[in-house]
Order: sequence, then C-alpha cells, then structure tokens
Amino acid sequence: MTWLRKPWVGPLAFVVVAFVAFSLPPYLTGDRLQARVQSDWGPHYPLLVMHVVCASIAIVTCVVQIWPWFRGRFPVWHRRIGRVYVFAGVLPAGLSGLVIGWMTPFGPVAQVSTILLSVLWLTFTWLAWRAARRRQFRDHRKWMIRSFALTVSIITNRIWGVAAFLWLSDRVPEAELPFLVAGISTWAGWTIPLLLSQWWLERKPRRRAAVEQREAVSVG
Repeated sequence: MTWLRKPWVGPLAFVVVAFVAFSLPPYLTGDRLQARVQSDWGPHYPLLVMHVVCASIAIVTCVVQIWPWFRGRFPVWHRRIGRVYVFAGVLPAGLSGLVIGWMTPFGPVAQVSTILLSVLWLTFTWLAWRAARRRQFRDHRKWMIRSFALTVSIITNRIWGVAAFLWLSDRVPEAELPFLVAGISTWAGWTIPLLLSQWWLERKPRRRAAVEQREAVSVG
C-alpha cells in the first residue's frame, strides 16, 4: 500500500539508476577522450571526473532520502545517508561544478548558468542540513525538495539538450550549434524543475502542513 500511495518512487528510482549507469562508466576509465565534455584546460578533466562521480552519489542517495516510507521506517539511516548526500555528494560536486562551470568550453551563457546552479545547489543543501541540525523539520523538507530538484536537473538537462539540437540543427550554422544547445539546456535543465518544486511546495497549504507535521514526528 505504501508503494501504491507513492507511485512515483519506483519510476524515479529506475530513471536515476539507468541514467547513472549510462553516464558514469566513461568517467571511470581515466581516458580523457571518453569524456563527453572536452577542454584544453589541464585540470578540467580530473575536476570533471570528481564532479560526475560525486554528483552520481548525490542523485542516488537523494532518491532514498525523499522516499517517505524509508524516512519514516529508518530515521537513523535517513540521517546517515543524508550525511553522505551532503559531504560525499553535493559538496564536492558543487565546488567542482563552480570551477568547471567557469572554464566551460560552451560560452558565457552556459557558464553563467552552471555557476549559478552550483551556487544555489550548495546553498539549498546547506540550508536543508542546517534546518535538520536545528530540528526544524518543516524547513528541512522544503530546502531538501529544492536541493533535490537541482540534483536531478542533470537528467532534464539532457532531455532539453536533445530537444534543442533537433529543433536548431537545420536552423543555425554548425559552428554555433553547440553553444546554443548548451545555453538552452543548461538554463532550462534546472530552472524548470526548480519552479516546479516551488509550485509543489505552495500547493494545497493545509494538506501539505498536515503531511509535514506527520513526517516531522516520524523523523524526530
């Protein structure tokens, strides 16, 4: 019955595992040529590998963290996995994202988007962590939902990238295509999930408050 009440858990977990299984292996070989983003800047590749590996940890652990049944049944493990999400996932992935975002080969539009995404990702996650430490579970849940939206935005980034490529491939010069596709996908990839997460937080306030109160009691 728990799975029936939360039917999104299974499909979300499947998509995340499939995405990580497809995206991560090329960065575990040590071969620069297999990286999907190429740069002439020397430190770019090791920072990119760190970013991809740690972001993979973040996205997998985050799915477990937002699973209501797991939070209520295993509160101790929820806290332990939360530490992994913050310190082995978001923190190193966000910090490396700031650097590789600054050195991106896809132009200033993608550069600004990637840096802003990294800053917000680190900020939302820190606010969620601080709220949990203060036992402010309602605020913790809100900031964690925003952090989760940015964590999984890499998946929607890829979707928008494919859509932008198909739409623009016959309309713009080939030399400009990578910059336009990267600009569209990087911005749409995280802004749309973040706006949706904010809508989710603001919908049906009375019902949401009751749910948050039950979850706070179970976690506390």
